[in-house]
Amino acid sequence: MDTQIGPIATRPQWEKILSMIAMAREDGAICVLGGHALQREGYGQGQFIAPTVFTNVTNDMRIAQQEVFGPVLSVIRFKDDDEAISIANDVPYGLAAGVWTQDLHRAFYCVERIRAGTIWVNNYRATSFATPFGGYKRSGIGREGGVEAIKEYLQVKSVWITTRPNRANPFVTG
Repeated sequence: MDTQIGPIATRPQWEKILSMIAMAREDGAICVLGGHALQREGYGQGQFIAPTVFTNVTNDMRIAQQEVFGPVLSVIRFKDDDEAISIANDVPYGLAAGVWTQDLHRAFYCVERIRAGTIWVNNYRATSFATPFGGYKRSGIGREGGVEAIKEYLQVKSVWITTRPNRANPFVTG
């Protein structure tokens, strides 16, 4: 009851996550925690997956290049902030990212350069209906929440009015 991780919403997604865990192992990632379904007393008929952590992951592996949408973490080593940013941006998706640091200048340096719709600094999954939520690249178009969501329902119109309707060429002002 202390956990913040619930069941996977649908059976197809549950199966997809388990297949991605298997793919990660096939690609050479090392599972150091979890990596299996949780099916025992207390879990009912839910589709639970143990929190899973992979090491020995490289950014060209499928587990690093796809959106898992499950309790799976891939650990990828990097030398410096620029390499970490390059790794983060070298994926076709950009829904969310997290930066963990005690240095605010470093945090802003990373936040400015990472291409993701939401970036958390020293926390994860904080949200509010008043802030926009949505991704970059293949992680979606548009935003939910905030003023940006309202703009999805509006159409902008430009109107040009002249008081000199007999102008010979409307592209020449003067």
